[in-house]
Amino acid sequence: MLATAPGVAKDSALKLAADLLEERTGGLLGANATDMARAESAGSTPAQLDRLRLTEGRVLAMAGGLRDLAALADVVGEVVEGCVRPNGLRVERVRVPLGVIGVIYENRPNVTADAAGLCLKSGNATMLRGSSTAIESNKAITTCLREALSKTGLPADAVALVEDTTHEDAIAFMQLDEIIDCLVPRGGHSLVTSVREHATVPCVIDGDGNCHVYVDATADLDMALAIVVNAKTQRPAVCNAAETLLVHQDVSETFLPLARSALEGVELLGDERARDLLPGIGAATDEDFATEFLDMKLSVAVVDDLDAAMDHIARYSSGHSEAIVTGDLVSAERFCREVDSAAVLVNASTRFVDGAELGLGAEIGISTQKLHARGPMGLRALTSVKYVVRGDGHVRT
Repeated sequence: MLATAPGVAKDSALKLAADLLEERTGGLLGANATDMARAESAGSTPAQLDRLRLTEGRVLAMAGGLRDLAALADVVGEVVEGCVRPNGLRVERVRVPLGVIGVIYENRPNVTADAAGLCLKSGNATMLRGSSTAIESNKAITTCLREALSKTGLPADAVALVEDTTHEDAIAFMQLDEIIDCLVPRGGHSLVTSVREHATVPCVIDGDGNCHVYVDATADLDMALAIVVNAKTQRPAVCNAAETLLVHQDVSETFLPLARSALEGVELLGDERARDLLPGIGAATDEDFATEFLDMKLSVAVVDDLDAAMDHIARYSSGHSEAIVTGDLVSAERFCREVDSAAVLVNASTRFVDGAELGLGAEIGISTQKLHARGPMGLRALTSVKYVVRGDGHVRT
């Protein structure tokens, strides 16, 4: 029923869900307080607590995301391409929903609203399997979503939350081949590793975000400083936060002391040349350069030139998002052409690699793989296509 539901019905459900989230902000924050208290008692890190925490602003952002989705054009039924064959057959490729999308995720309760909203708008049912740490928050958000569906004449079961959060249930969820058509994991390295090991459902991997910012020799250093600080500190516990700073040797002596002063509260780990310019910082190992810290921690390296920067990114990057700060058009174009990641940015923070920021309304994840979907996954990434062929009594000879 959802796959063929008219766009106006889906949009009405999204808008009502947004209204309910706002009306019940107090209840959502109360449920989240229960989760937060449990997580704090269990010894969760500050970064983990930040991902779990709901505030009034974050609830309003969830509601705003649903309204943004409602304002987008309906992609179901969109004709991707078409032609008329020499024999008169009319051939079209048309967007259709994937079916049932399973989302397995950790800590972040906003994923509940974002994922369900995207699936609803794209005509898909969704099964949500969050972590035990966020169970009360997820239940409260899902209640709003299901009520909105029901009140607008759509099946409430189009959004389902799995409340069993045991490890065994997670493995079973990954293997529901007969129910789930596509599985999207959103979480850290251990979750993605588990999905790669156990899942039998087709997956789109939302992988680690080991993101880099490279400050080129021709960079405006004031611009570079603002971008680095934003990319690292604006919200360090998310996948599009910067984890490594690369600086061209020609500007390193000037820029790195400025960066250390501006990155207040950030632990810096550097290679030998960075440590020579920033006495007292820790030594960065290969493991550090390959790590998604999700915390106030940053690896730093001084590189000879653009080629060395791109070699470093190729070696350590997770394929998520990489930025260059430069005043040289040729360097910018080479970086965009040669760096093999889901997103590359020129003179902008990695924090912009986000579905809402890029005009997708919201995202179900940021794919770091290359098949089917890559980068922020909005509505079109949650559809497939089918051929529609129209004839007039055509038979093949």
